[in-house]
Amino acid sequence: MANAPKDIKKRAEMLRETIERHRKLYHTHDRPEISDTAYDALFQELEDIEEKYPELLVPDSPTQRVGGDPLPEFVKVEHKVPQWSFNDAFSEDDLKGFDERVGRFIRSETGKAERPSYVCELKIDGLKVVLEYEKGVLARAATRGDGTIGEDVTHNVRTIPSVPLKLARPVDIIVEGEVYMTKSGLKKLNARQEKEGKPLYANPRNVAAGSIRQLDPKIAASRKLENFVYDIARYEKMPKSQAEELALLAELGFTVNPHWKKTEGIEGAVAYWREWTKRAPKEDYLIDGVVIKIDERRLQEALGYTGKAPRWGIAFKFPAEQVTTVLEDIVFQIGRTGVITPVAVLRPVLVAGTTVSRATLHNEDEIKRLDVRIGDTVILQKAGDIIPDIVKVVTELRTGKEKPFSFPTHIAECGGDGRIERVPGQAAHRCVAKDSQTLLRRRLRYFASRPALDIDGCGPKVIDALLDAGLVATFPDLFTLEKGDLLALPRFGEKTAENLLESLEKARHTTLPRLITGLSIDHVGEETAHLIADRFKSIEAISRASKEEIEAVEGIGPVVARSVSDWFADKAHQKMLARLVKEVRIEKVKESSGKLKGKSFVLTGTLPTLERVDAEELIRKNGGDVSSSVSKNTSFVVAGDSAGSKLEKAKKLGVKVIGEEELKSML
Repeated sequence: MANAPKDIKKRAEMLRETIERHRKLYHTHDRPEISDTAYDALFQELEDIEEKYPELLVPDSPTQRVGGDPLPEFVKVEHKVPQWSFNDAFSEDDLKGFDERVGRFIRSETGKAERPSYVCELKIDGLKVVLEYEKGVLARAATRGDGTIGEDVTHNVRTIPSVPLKLARPVDIIVEGEVYMTKSGLKKLNARQEKEGKPLYANPRNVAAGSIRQLDPKIAASRKLENFVYDIARYEKMPKSQAEELALLAELGFTVNPHWKKTEGIEGAVAYWREWTKRAPKEDYLIDGVVIKIDERRLQEALGYTGKAPRWGIAFKFPAEQVTTVLEDIVFQIGRTGVITPVAVLRPVLVAGTTVSRATLHNEDEIKRLDVRIGDTVILQKAGDIIPDIVKVVTELRTGKEKPFSFPTHIAECGGDGRIERVPGQAAHRCVAKDSQTLLRRRLRYFASRPALDIDGCGPKVIDALLDAGLVATFPDLFTLEKGDLLALPRFGEKTAENLLESLEKARHTTLPRLITGLSIDHVGEETAHLIADRFKSIEAISRASKEEIEAVEGIGPVVARSVSDWFADKAHQKMLARLVKEVRIEKVKESSGKLKGKSFVLTGTLPTLERVDAEELIRKNGGDVSSSVSKNTSFVVAGDSAGSKLEKAKKLGVKVIGEEELKSML
């Protein structure tokens, strides 16, 4: 096996120091600076390095430890049963790999092939506690600590209503569980904090951990904490299975999370995880994954433990919304209006269930704010339907080789001499030249896309082929194409050519909002296009409108008004538009009913059957308005799967949230 290179050794050393620092902030001081998923990503990277280069594995590596050091203010308790933590799985492949390892160990330990059953339990995001009962009476409660020594927090745990002080039977037993605060409880606590002019708490997990570590039990009692118990650590007659164990815990009077499920084979465990990936946000407590355990105790005992975790169980985390990765380069994307967006090229990483290798850096100011450099380790975030975003640089991992980034003055793809300029009054940059091939491609692609003319079969590759063949140069050129022109293109046959011509013929019949959207006017998207179309009714009226008349439209500000006015005043645009209106027929949008008149909607997430653009069109056809942002004036937020920050804002403002079926029923 090859020795680890010097840069890998240095990386492992820095990862150990960084992880240890954040571990203490999280477990010992309850003051985390990064999210759990970002911490997991750093931990996973160190584990991968140590697995590949075993000589780098040292006894005091964070990967060989569990939990945090006890606080000196509390009495230290030596656990009668060592406290373990489960290894993590982050993908379905990881879970299937666990199942395969289990199968091999069973064959090795028992001498026969055996397919185990699994019990799936929700992984509650709180603070682990170990409860010891003597003759059925609570004698001691302790934190997990470092796995061997914890903190005596009996005085605080006694204040939790869901922790029984006396069991249904006078038994000696040690159990393990999770102390947590509900989301609604946090909301009430923060309302009280705000009223008293005190700082607000970030999340329920921190409150639960902080409350348990208070010396005054009255503070813990006022926080209304809860507890789920999920495991028996020691008992005179251990149940024969995990399912029986959970049943016994409930029988003795412990609160057991009701959503556990026994499955036959790993496929059932995967299905359970998929189900709860969607259901978890709806519960009133934080859930960050699923714990999967072999049901049969005899198999658990046969498999035993590694140095720090049981071989018979694993924690399958939900898709991370924050991870760490390395920024390898910064490139530029030129939009259809010439606006330049810096894009981070990342070492590919799995975040929120998908592998990403790009993230927007927005603009020059954002690069300076983050102080991000090429070679930096960064925290990447993706929440719901939000595009991946870099939220922080892990500066502790800098080696000195990272390269500061300077925004350029020229970009060749902009055309002309390649000069770029900062847009007056904005953070964005744009190309000075307006007629580059890059801009032309992007504008034509967008003109043919769903939000604009919706030309079926005319995707980016077809647009590129048409441009490369010199068949089109402006929007109206698309409608002058003949069958013979198309047959000369690569991979175009009779049927393909006929289908595209049919699509172009269909696209000739369009609406004013779609046409305005397709023109690629600076700052004008679908929403603004509808506002302009509703006010002026025709392309001719918009052409004649002054900047002041456009700015008078509700929802349009001076920047957008100037952009629209300047676009229509441009002689080249006027000439192109005169040709375009001869090729298309602008039809009035027919309202099927006025059932949604006076109501405004915001859409977020993925709807079950409707594409976003179709749902928006359906709303508008029935008299409703569609907006891209949530405000107190929003009537409804239509939410689908992976709904993002718009859903959270709607809940905060008290805006009614509905699904696709409720939207359809309104019609």
